[in-house]
Amino acid sequence: MTDDIAPKRPRFLTIDQVAEELAVGAPTVRQLLKTGELRALQIGGRGMWRVAAKDLEDYVERAYRVTAEKITAGELLADEEVGS
Repeated sequence: MTDDIAPKRPRFLTIDQVAEELAVGAPTVRQLLKTGELRALQIGGRGMWRVAAKDLEDYVERAYRVTAEKITAGELLADEEVGS
C-alpha cells in the first residue's frame, strides 16, 4: 500500500487558506500581497485574490533563506527582544 492517500492540495489558495498555512492573520497576507513579497492574482468579476500553491512554497523557501542569512550575519534578535 502506498502513502498517496493524502488529499491533493488545490492549485490556488484563498487569502484565508494562505493565512492558515503561515499561521498568521489575513491582514498579514494582504500586506505580503500589497508589497509584492508574495505573488498572487485577482480573478473573477469581484477580483478575488488567489495564491498559487507553488508561489506560497517559493515564498516560504525565500523566507528560510533570508532568515539563514540574517542568522549568519548576526542580525536577528532573540525572542525576548522581539516580545515573543
